Amino acid sequence: MLRTSRQRKVLCRSCPVAQTADIVGDSVSLLILRDLLEKPHGFTELELILKGVSSRTICAKLKRLMRDGLITRVPNTAFYPRVDYRLTLKGRALRPVVDAMRAYGKKYL
Repeated sequence: MLRTSRQRKVLCRSCPVAQTADIVGDSVSLLILRDLLEKPHGFTELELILKGVSSRTICAKLKRLMRDGLITRVPNTAFYPRVDYRLTLKGRALRPVVDAMRAYGKKYL
């Protein structure tokens, strides 16, 4: 993720790789997407899956992913007032990217 607006302006102006990296280029966002590709999760479930990541960081990443249109909050009617986080169509489109990263990691790391 690019840190400053100047970096975004210079690097993301016309480069789709830089624009995508700015949205999902940090490990926590990628791990959230990885887990939501399997099934919707509530915040507490994500905290348990992402042990060692602060709840503040998870919350910030979820807000950013929602702002960028990759995930949405959906009320869980079975456990009101709980909400689940789900991928949008735009978020599900990242499946090949996550799958490619998984394949790379298995082969080379």
